Amino acid sequence: MIKFTIVLRRQGVTHNEFVQYRRERHAPLFASLPEVKQHVRRYLQCHAIGDSLPGLPDSKIDGTTELWFDDLAGLAALFTSPGYMERIRPDELKFLDFYSCEYLIGTENPVIA
Repeated sequence: MIKFTIVLRRQGVTHNEFVQYRRERHAPLFASLPEVKQHVRRYLQCHAIGDSLPGLPDSKIDGTTELWFDDLAGLAALFTSPGYMERIRPDELKFLDFYSCEYLIGTENPVIA
């Protein structure tokens, strides 16, 4: 199983608008794509709650997206599909600082589960 984690930074909206838009508009749009139904095994959103911890620097991250795929081919098929490029990418540009986002393609190693 391949896990694709995207570190998100917002643009042009408040943090609360970012969270609301992702939950209510972006997630249903993304989940509606046939390519998502075909390739994505799990989809999880995580939103920053704004708290900080003593001794740690303030975070510049607004949230993360975690997507699970059977393999790299499925991940590539989704993110290069016409449906993604025509419907999802333009939507992402409405609320994300797209070029400041980062991603990780990896596998999980559960330590405490």
